[in-house]
Amino acid sequence: MKKLLIATLIVMLASSMLSAQRMPEHLNKLFNAIYGVTAFYVDSVDENKLVEDALRGMIEKLDPHSSYTDPKETKEATEPLQGEFEGIGIQFNMKEDTLYVIQTIPNGPSERVGIMAGDRIVSVNDTTIAGVKMSRTDIMKRLRGKKGTRVNVLVKRIGVKELITFRITRDKIPLHSVDAKYMVNDSTGYIRISSFGMKTYDEMMDALDYLKDRGMKQVVIDLSDNGGGYLQAAVAMCNEFMRDGQMIVYTEGRTAPRSEAIARGNGRYKDLKMAIIVNQYSASASEIFSGAMQDWDRAVIVGRRTFGKGLVQRPLNFTDGSMIRLTVARYYTPSERCIQKPYTMGDRKAYSDDLLERAREGEYYHLDSIHLPDSLRYSTLINHRTVYGGGGVMPDIFVPVDTSEYTTYYRDLVAKGIVNQYVVSYVDKNRSKLKSDYSSVHDFDRRFALTDNDMKDFIAMGEKDSVKYDEEKYRTSERVLRTMIKGLIARDIFADSGAYSIIVNHHNRDLDAALEVLADDQRFQQLLRYGNPEYERLVHK
Repeated sequence: MKKLLIATLIVMLASSMLSAQRMPEHLNKLFNAIYGVTAFYVDSVDENKLVEDALRGMIEKLDPHSSYTDPKETKEATEPLQGEFEGIGIQFNMKEDTLYVIQTIPNGPSERVGIMAGDRIVSVNDTTIAGVKMSRTDIMKRLRGKKGTRVNVLVKRIGVKELITFRITRDKIPLHSVDAKYMVNDSTGYIRISSFGMKTYDEMMDALDYLKDRGMKQVVIDLSDNGGGYLQAAVAMCNEFMRDGQMIVYTEGRTAPRSEAIARGNGRYKDLKMAIIVNQYSASASEIFSGAMQDWDRAVIVGRRTFGKGLVQRPLNFTDGSMIRLTVARYYTPSERCIQKPYTMGDRKAYSDDLLERAREGEYYHLDSIHLPDSLRYSTLINHRTVYGGGGVMPDIFVPVDTSEYTTYYRDLVAKGIVNQYVVSYVDKNRSKLKSDYSSVHDFDRRFALTDNDMKDFIAMGEKDSVKYDEEKYRTSERVLRTMIKGLIARDIFADSGAYSIIVNHHNRDLDAALEVLADDQRFQQLLRYGNPEYERLVHK
């Protein structure tokens, strides 16, 4: 059994001291405890797990964002931010315990050998994956692998009697953090960014240039549900919209000296009119970006108060691939706001329950339920309007969550995967016709509509899976269900931007508010100059 982690810890302890005798008492105690258990304990122990449990216990007593991850957890956590992974290059869904190919990555390994949307992968390297209730994670393990390695897959294709064998050579597959880019109207572009990874800045610039070529005069950048990522990605993105010498963010900690990120003034979109959408799940790098834009009166922020993560983590990597992400500093917006919400050391449950508490207190639904302490007032740096710190970025325009259409019937259909199952079945039966009937997402959006018989089939699929039909609740949720199904069909036929353009355009109050303020230049300028007067009545002195 490997003892790498133990050896690493001993080396780290020993290298900082001349001898064990000169160690501080608390380090000497830890060293001796580990040595004592591994050397003398009555029964055999998993020494690696013993140390990992000790590390987790130690880190859990710190702030809510410091963490320890084993090699597998570290890879899973960092891979989405690297901008790529190694595999066969498909998007898939599960239909009745069978892997169903939604799309192949353009020019990816699967597309190159002839895998097609609609194919069912029955087995991988002689291991059957169809009809055996194999988890999605286990399937992905078999499909992913190092670039250059080969995998044999057996495929069932509609219209072909025999199973088809494909040999696929794995390759690097891009992971995109810009989920959607399209023109909402003749002058307004829309960009949705899901995370801040290594390639997010390049993707954002490609999206901006793409939209500019199509007549963009103003843009909505959607950071809703964006949990953050790399600080440097947010800094690079801010630089494109800010003037020379303007501070983007600064960080400072007990042992970490103040470090400032300053705009260089070489951005290509310094004058682009902009609205930014955020919500309660927008965190970390999302808050750096939106906070900087707000502090310099650069954009109108729309939505709900953000998560409130203002702690900076430094990775401490172990040789076995495990990692400690240790909080070493706090970050501050240009107006010196600390976005971090309050927390108690070691009480992670209360911290994780904060969003639930916000919901219980009505913060997502009613402006009057929000309380803004006078002690956390700050001023923007050009127009000196009031903004607030101490627990997220408060938007310039508050948009309440509308739950009126989200009935328990809707919730059960979504939770049991009925919506996705229906979409897979519908596209499976109608793929060729959909591709021939509709030339583009815009054409599909304009002309396609689910029939009443389609919805009856959808309802029947739900009842087959124990989601009892409720006429009243169905009528309440019918519009959002139809929109969701239509958008997911578009995703399967036209790629992900198709889904976003339909679902977001037709069912997003945040986007409606952003478009409304961009269209009303007088209100846009008033918000940037004076702030939102409605917030004054919410201040508690």
